[in-house]
Amino acid sequence: MERPSSALARWLEHLASERRLAAHTVEAYGRDAAVLAQLAGGRAIASVGPAEIRRYVATLHAQGLAPRSLARVLSSWRGFYDWLVRHGEAIANPCAGVKPPRAPKRLPAVLSPDDAVRLVSHADPTPLGLRDRALFELAYSCGLRVSELTGLDVEALDSRTAEARVLGKGAKTRIVPVGRAALDAIAAWMPHRVALAKPGERALFVGRSGKRVSPREVQRRIKAWAAAAGLDSDVHPHVLRHSFASHVLQSSGDLRAVQEMMGHASIASTQVYTHLDFQHLARVYDAAHPRARRKKG
Repeated sequence: MERPSSALARWLEHLASERRLAAHTVEAYGRDAAVLAQLAGGRAIASVGPAEIRRYVATLHAQGLAPRSLARVLSSWRGFYDWLVRHGEAIANPCAGVKPPRAPKRLPAVLSPDDAVRLVSHADPTPLGLRDRALFELAYSCGLRVSELTGLDVEALDSRTAEARVLGKGAKTRIVPVGRAALDAIAAWMPHRVALAKPGERALFVGRSGKRVSPREVQRRIKAWAAAAGLDSDVHPHVLRHSFASHVLQSSGDLRAVQEMMGHASIASTQVYTHLDFQHLARVYDAAHPRARRKKG
């Protein structure tokens, strides 16, 4: 049986030469593989079983490695053992069925209703300023992903029915209602769009080049708008999506409706906003309820 370092070296060579992975990616795999070799302590890697893998994961976790990092390490090890099995150098993959500790779910950042309105109603009378306002009003009105915003074509918006046809994840189409403020902002943008757009361009939102605006440009512009509106938080397009969901849920309590408007495949993705709502209620309780206040020493 070859020493572990030899098997790992051949696997990394396979990743670089046959799979043609980027050098920094191969280096990352190499670091994860070196950790495996170190934990195995010179033992033949092919003989390591699921119990040892679980112990290695527990050791790394005890050393302070975060769950997300552990998931990446375990994925690297799983790929290495798959390669050994394919080449007949291991009977089975000991990482199969081994899961890293669950990472705590991060609650999405949201704006308060007042801050959200202040951001999207910021005034900029230039053609691109009117475009940006239409973009951000629509994002907040409908809870759209930035890719859905930039992917919208002119014909996808029906101002008569106040609806937009959105192409979401997995090429799934959904119809979302559009608020009056967003419709008015789009109406103010449309004459300038006609002047800017190149012939045959179908995009609802275009840039100086006359072509469809990119997600990167939207990300850059919303930060500028947040600064101009006096918001000191880190604002990105997804913050408006999260704010939409949180504010609609606070007002309506209709989880299923928010799920449909957001285009979530699973209601579990929408339920995170109920935690945000609870946080808000908890803050109100702590501030207002006489039995919640701590006595001063």
